[in-house]
Amino acid sequence: SLAHDAKRESDAVDNSTNCFLDALVQVRIATNTSSASTGDMSVYVYAYGSADGGTSCSGNASGSDAAFGTDPQQLTNCRLIGVIYAPTQNKVYESDLLSLAGAFGGILPQRWGIIVHNRTGQTLKAGDCSAVYQGLYAQSS
Repeated sequence: SLAHDAKRESDAVDNSTNCFLDALVQVRIATNTSSASTGDMSVYVYAYGSADGGTSCSGNASGSDAAFGTDPQQLTNCRLIGVIYAPTQNKVYESDLLSLAGAFGGILPQRWGIIVHNRTGQTLKAGDCSAVYQGLYAQSS
């Protein structure tokens, strides 16, 4: 139930064991029936990363599933990876597949996560919003 203009970050994914070359993220959001969408009518998806085991993360992200800070400079220091346009009430929207490595110049950081910023003009539904990822290895025959 992310309110309009609120931001939430995911838990950081530890890539130090799997050593994925990339991770494809897909975000699912659901708009509410209680109010019409206004303004941007979109949800913005950002990536954050860490190269020191999660001690410090870009944008001052905590690396935990939590509300993200209100200082606009924090989000500016993260990488925009996708926008989900959501103009209709009471509807589920799925993002495209979003490349995390692409956000960091082609290299997936040791630890990474996402931040969603709700700019739909309404509070999102609590039970119908989620994010999943698929890690990718290079393979040759």
